[in-house]
Amino acid sequence: MTTYESDARTLRLPWPFTGREDERELVRRSLAGGRPGLVVTGGAGCGKTRLAAEAVRSAGCARIAGTPGARQPPYAAFAPLIPGAASPHEAMRRLAGVRQLLVDDAQWLDEASAALVHQLAVHGRTRLLVLLTDGHPVPAPVARLWTGDLLPRLALAPLPAEDTATLLASGAGSAPEPLTAARLHRLAHGDLRLLRDLLDALRAHGRLTPVPGTGTWAWRGPLPVTAAVREHAATPLERACPAERETLDRLAFAEPLPLDAGALDLPALERLETAGLIDVDEHDTVRLAHPLHGPVLRAGAGRLRARRLAPAADDLALALKAETAALERRLDADDVTALPTPVGDWLATEGAGVPAAHAALRSRFARLQGALREAAAWARLSPDDPDCRTELALATAQSGEPVPDGVTSAWWAAARGEPAAALGPIGPGDAYDAVRLGAPERALGLLPPGSVFARHAEALARADGPALDRVAEELAERGFLLFAAEAHAQAVPAHRDPAAARTARTRAAALARRCPGARTPALTGLVLGELTARQRQIVTLAAAGLSNRQIAERLTLSVRTVGNHLYGAYTRLGTGDREALPWLVEPPRDQQSA
Repeated sequence: MTTYESDARTLRLPWPFTGREDERELVRRSLAGGRPGLVVTGGAGCGKTRLAAEAVRSAGCARIAGTPGARQPPYAAFAPLIPGAASPHEAMRRLAGVRQLLVDDAQWLDEASAALVHQLAVHGRTRLLVLLTDGHPVPAPVARLWTGDLLPRLALAPLPAEDTATLLASGAGSAPEPLTAARLHRLAHGDLRLLRDLLDALRAHGRLTPVPGTGTWAWRGPLPVTAAVREHAATPLERACPAERETLDRLAFAEPLPLDAGALDLPALERLETAGLIDVDEHDTVRLAHPLHGPVLRAGAGRLRARRLAPAADDLALALKAETAALERRLDADDVTALPTPVGDWLATEGAGVPAAHAALRSRFARLQGALREAAAWARLSPDDPDCRTELALATAQSGEPVPDGVTSAWWAAARGEPAAALGPIGPGDAYDAVRLGAPERALGLLPPGSVFARHAEALARADGPALDRVAEELAERGFLLFAAEAHAQAVPAHRDPAAARTARTRAAALARRCPGARTPALTGLVLGELTARQRQIVTLAAAGLSNRQIAERLTLSVRTVGNHLYGAYTRLGTGDREALPWLVEPPRDQQSA
């Protein structure tokens, strides 16, 4: 009889290609006629190979890959293309007919193969797409590809949090709620293979819980550490030194810790830092280098060891009180820039119970940052608390979703396109709402004199585009990203200079993308700009999520024609990012009435 582990690797269909559309087009252009190619670098599992596969699909591209430890025989990586032994001259001759070559895992090329890749770049007859994983020594001939200006280099950043959430939704069949999405994004640390293993572990252990009334799912509690997940954290688990393991375990249960904490062994810390397993910041605060290591180390600790290392309830309460006080001080100073809150985050994600007052404060902090979905998630942790109910209603209404009548009726009326009804309920305590809703005259004299909010009202009342842009920049510096996006958007029609208006529109779009789910009058009022009728038609469909091919089929155009129109529209709108389009155009009428 053959048996299998419950979490053994099985054949899995690939996730849909998500995000990276701009990078894919850049790779395609780099491989077009007359171009030499491109070097793509990035962290392990960040999607380099998938990006390359999408970019060279159906392009007749030859492929080779480096293999760890394979230094012999010469040209080992080129074995599929150069069978048998060959001299350098013979190797070049045999590759003369290869017009396009994908080199994966180039950090592991043997010496002869690395030199051959370099020579192919020098001769320029073969377009090269070379993929490298960060954190490994690179063969000198490969490094010379970009340091010697033979090929341009694209450093691939980790997939953004919103695209990670999209992948999770496709993998689980529905979207994760924001706190869960943020937790998984943080644990994966940019490694999409790890992200998939984490999701598989949660599904296998029944940890995906529906969130009532939202169509989303949540994960609370400890991480189930399967064999696949454990493989990603093998390095800290292999440390044999007792002092190093004790230090890692202490950090796993109580990070971050000050460097001068008596519980930390300094020589062990030095060795762990050299090994890249811990980080020490400028404030001498020590953390584990990878977010996954803490959950894996905690899962591997026995009951008695966990009891010894886990912080006491009183210590957690004091730490949470300190975090709450720090958040309140930030709010009093009109500053909502990000602040480390490890205790509150841990209590929320582990399902250990968050006091209602802290949940309401976190919800307000997130809402003022423009993270409306996160704000709603914090508020749902204490649904019976009046302050949490108010925050939930505010966050929901500013996302353009229906809410019960009451304090948020202004925002819900605004989302329905009823400005008169929206402005009716505004009182002295809602003065800044009037500014955001486009009625600054209602707020003059009611906001704190000299504050950035009062200056916003004054600039909008004067229709002063440059002043609105300056206010927006200060709001962004203080962390009020949604307010800043709205101020830039309000500056667009106020500018007399078309170039300044385009710049304001671009900045508004960039900030609005950082506030997923936000739908307020200032944002949805962004205009299409000076586009032709056909450009406006195509851009509107692209903003609704249609691909170039789908647009071409709907309008009976070629895909190339659609792409050309979009390129022209991007130029006039001041953006090169398809993801910005929903913030630059009005939603289609059929979507508005849906």
